[in-house]
Amino acid sequence: MSTALTFRELPYARESLATVLSTTGAIGDDGVVVTDATLFYPHGGGQPGDRGVFITADGRTLTVHDTRKGANGQVHHLLDPNHGLEAGQSVTQQIDWARRYAHMRMHTALHLLSVVVPHGVTGGSIGADRGRLDFDLGEASFDKEELSERLNALIAADYPVTSEWISEAELDARPELVKTMSVAPPRGAGEIRMVRIGDVDYQPCGGTHVASTAEVGPIQVASIKNRGARNRRFTLTWAEAPGGGQ
Repeated sequence: MSTALTFRELPYARESLATVLSTTGAIGDDGVVVTDATLFYPHGGGQPGDRGVFITADGRTLTVHDTRKGANGQVHHLLDPNHGLEAGQSVTQQIDWARRYAHMRMHTALHLLSVVVPHGVTGGSIGADRGRLDFDLGEASFDKEELSERLNALIAADYPVTSEWISEAELDARPELVKTMSVAPPRGAGEIRMVRIGDVDYQPCGGTHVASTAEVGPIQVASIKNRGARNRRFTLTWAEAPGGGQ
């Protein structure tokens, strides 16, 4: 049985009930726990896996150190060994919201970075304090201050951020929608999740985002560094300390 991705439909939810489907090996011997649904985003697409806690019915608090994708649509929550959970038990899931919300804000900011730097993306990563995208620029060059101004103008415009699904065939007919050169959108389910930012950006993405660009807040291009003959790494950091969000 696969894990229902509650975080996808409710990205602002911080707490939810779930039922343990399985633990691998003997009871909790390696700390991997699979539940029927999860608020925890599993590492992928440059976005880190969520952390947080599971609270058991008898009041125990178990730390979730990381979240990863498993086989057959399951999500693996990585707990300490010998956590004692068994299939059928109910747990309350609580994510580290401040960290997740920072990831959501930074993820949306990186989508906007791909708008102001319209070149192929060769890599990227998202963090709570900084994020980066690598671009195949060729001979093109950009100025940090100018890019920061353009990014903050897009953020301040308060564009809505929404998601929708299209068929794999629709995406095949519009290859220009895929900005990443090194990683293809996940296929096999027949549909591709798309993230739309107002009328300025539309691309495949399975990660979590804020509901509007204004939530990103002031940001800056901290550095642009050479990563090879054609590749340049653009790093974003907050212009102000990130807050805890909604």
